[in-house]
Amino acid sequence: MEIIRTIAELRARLVSETGIAFVPTMGNLHDGHLHLVKIAREHAPCVVVSIFVNPLQFGANEDLASYPRTPEQDCAKLETAGADVVFMPSAEEIYPTPQQITVAPPPVADQLCGASRPGHFRGVATVVLKLFNVVRPTVAVFGKKDFQQLFILREMVRQLNLPITLVGAETMRESDGLAMSSRNAYLNPAQRLEAPRLHRALRQVVQAAQGGQHDFAAIETQTAQYLTQLGWIVDYIAIRSANTLLPPEPREHELIALGAARLGTTRLIDNIGFAL
Repeated sequence: MEIIRTIAELRARLVSETGIAFVPTMGNLHDGHLHLVKIAREHAPCVVVSIFVNPLQFGANEDLASYPRTPEQDCAKLETAGADVVFMPSAEEIYPTPQQITVAPPPVADQLCGASRPGHFRGVATVVLKLFNVVRPTVAVFGKKDFQQLFILREMVRQLNLPITLVGAETMRESDGLAMSSRNAYLNPAQRLEAPRLHRALRQVVQAAQGGQHDFAAIETQTAQYLTQLGWIVDYIAIRSANTLLPPEPREHELIALGAARLGTTRLIDNIGFAL
């Protein structure tokens, strides 16, 4: 496995590769990330993983400075997982000058997670497009836990005619159902015991909808109130079309229940796809 830190070196390394599968990450890797690497290995002979904490997607009051950085441990895990190249650029390498040209995501980027994180998906789409242009993969693998991110990036690839296939990987979970996330490390012991409740609440949302309750707004409100009473700070609970991420049309069958909420200062997200 090679560790590369500059764009010029990476392009030189990859110029002769016939197929590249790419896994962009912000590091502090867990088993969920390594699952993405395994899926990438199934799609191309060369697997590239990037580790870059992207400042463009963090808001003024978010955790850029304190975001966990564990590069040595990450590289050891990636070597075991079978990555061929790890790209670990500096912020100056990715943004040598102020990034005045950015990717404007679709309007849905201002809803759900985007409503409380203005500019977040603009930053995500911009850095991913830059990384795509550097790595030039044939396949890129993203987790479905960040479903809104995956949706927006798929739209970017489709609307900008990028020659890349995006693969969505199922969410990896701890034994108690908590979706794996780098931010889980922020939870104290009591919060960690409480954290799986978000997934259980979304399962209840799905059961209610599949059980014939079609007043989705009422289900969303009741679930948010339930979590709030237990000490959560709820960002949103929503039932959306899995194909548009908009409120579902009548008789639409492919849906997704999404939620974002905080325990203390830790923001957790999760989702469950389902059919009616």
